[in-house]
Amino acid sequence: MSLGDEHQASGGYGGTGQTRTRLPEGGGDVYGGARRGGRASSSRSLVTVVGVVVLLIAAIAFANRGGDDSPKATATTDKPQTSPTAPSGTRPVKAVTGGVPTGFAHDRQGAESAAANYSVALGSADMFDKAKRDAIVRAIIVPSRVPDVEASLDKAYTPEFNKNVGLNEDGSTPKGYTFVSRTSPVGTKVTEDSADSATVEVWCSGLLGLAGENSTAPVTNSWFTITMELQWSDGDWKIARHSQKAGPTPIPGDERASSAEEMAKAVQEYGGFTYAR
Repeated sequence: MSLGDEHQASGGYGGTGQTRTRLPEGGGDVYGGARRGGRASSSRSLVTVVGVVVLLIAAIAFANRGGDDSPKATATTDKPQTSPTAPSGTRPVKAVTGGVPTGFAHDRQGAESAAANYSVALGSADMFDKAKRDAIVRAIIVPSRVPDVEASLDKAYTPEFNKNVGLNEDGSTPKGYTFVSRTSPVGTKVTEDSADSATVEVWCSGLLGLAGENSTAPVTNSWFTITMELQWSDGDWKIARHSQKAGPTPIPGDERASSAEEMAKAVQEYGGFTYAR
């Protein structure tokens, strides 16, 4: 899901690492499907969703803002030598904490994999459930920032926010509808790294909406880039700060929008991935 447009400076060199999907996870997706309406309806819905999502990421970024006295990461020169289309990377981790893959390698590649997987968690439907959202935050945010992030997210996921994405005020899905919120990383790029820190950009595509006949918030697609400042903490990569901006966005195609039934079936039958560089 597109989370808005924040302002964050990043330094260092531009990496060339590419995201590669590994290990499709078994089982259906519990998030359900969604229907995309006609082009005009989708455009109006997308504008509404983007406006709401800006509030959400602003809250997240505010919580992650704050003093950080750690030294700035220094750029290195060990850029990956593989071509853009060549499969690369070690086998992704198998450990899961709070429903999120954890236990990434303490190196550049591990930071890329962590950032890709964390973007999936931040854009998932689990974020609309208080207990699951808190579990995600504890799994991916540096411990010192967890209380502030949880408090800010609680303020962001309001009854009004839930209604704007098609849910009931309490975050539950209306009867007869299926809610979907899914983020798919397209690629990663390391812009700065050192032994215990890394800045990683993740280019993503997102789906957000409610499937069902006469849905007032049909599923729409968006493109955005998340920048994560990661720190090595408690034996894993954790997010110290992160921000988001829109795009890069491709020109929309002319494919026919799928029906609510088709979208629901696709999301339920096609499981998610654990991502590796």
